[in-house]
Amino acid sequence: MASYANLVVDQGSLFETTITVEDDNFDPINLTTYTVAGQIRRTYKSTTAYDFTISITRPTEGLINISLPASVTAGMKSGRYVYDIYATSTTKVYKVIEGILEIVPGVTRS
Repeated sequence: MASYANLVVDQGSLFETTITVEDDNFDPINLTTYTVAGQIRRTYKSTTAYDFTISITRPTEGLINISLPASVTAGMKSGRYVYDIYATSTTKVYKVIEGILEIVPGVTRS
């Protein structure tokens, strides 16, 4: 079962975080043979999606880095979205994490 976490992202800012992919015993999953992908949508049925930039930083420790460039978050309307991230190998698929992602608008203007 996937972990559940809500994320808060400042509109127009870079967002980055690191996630540890673990099995049901909380042991890191070796991601050496995996690919990882994730998307954000306004609703589960939305056709428009925003892709996370994801890199596996330490495969044997199950560590992945997810990010959204400032140019992407600037183009997203403020409000709530849904997201999930999957790790896939030739034999297994893990839903790593899912939740709500909130884009928070800024106040300061230049």
